[in-house]
Amino acid sequence: MKIIKITLLIIYYYQKFWFKIMDFEKITELIVELELDDIGDAVREALEEDGKDPFEVLGAMTRGMDEVGRRYEEEIYYLADLMLAGETMKTAFEVLKPKLVVGEKSKEKIKIIIATVKGDNHDIGKNLLGMLLLGAEFEVYDLGKDVDAELIVEKVKETGATIVALSTLLSMTVPQIQVVHEALKAAGLRDKVKLVVGGAPLNMELAKRFGADSFAADAISGVDHFKELG
Repeated sequence: MKIIKITLLIIYYYQKFWFKIMDFEKITELIVELELDDIGDAVREALEEDGKDPFEVLGAMTRGMDEVGRRYEEEIYYLADLMLAGETMKTAFEVLKPKLVVGEKSKEKIKIIIATVKGDNHDIGKNLLGMLLLGAEFEVYDLGKDVDAELIVEKVKETGATIVALSTLLSMTVPQIQVVHEALKAAGLRDKVKLVVGGAPLNMELAKRFGADSFAADAISGVDHFKELG
């Protein structure tokens, strides 16, 4: 009789553990398969009906974005897929965010300011980067497009951000990188932040010529690079 009870307990906890894994795999799969219409309900169900730990749900979402990134790098997914994945992640995060209370399990996040430089009104790449960074558990401050250097400086002072990520899609606005570099330097902040830039006209040599610390070729490599900097 004792052996039967032990066996039943083992089966019970095994099933409980297995269903828990399956629930998380469902959320991961919805991110990977770009199921924008279903992800919000799945996250809500995991949190409210199943009582899942929000940080574990976030982990499942992040694993999904990691797989999306892998598929993009291997050219299984393309830019349109990457953007849809970002929207899917954003929808999921909007449901999850209120549950992510600050506590012992919530480690201090790396603070990043993102902006498109003054004179450039393109923001698709920046927006995609912002969504991917949120999914990777960074604390993101998006200043938008056509952003003055002074606003970036003020935001660094206000938030204590340690990384500034600038986007420029136009050759004519590339010199704005140096404007931001000089503004941070004048404010005594340049040594306290990493300045990372990205955009079609740029490469590592050009980025450093205008005062940046580094260059990211696309949003995926940008997220990986920020993880290393953190």
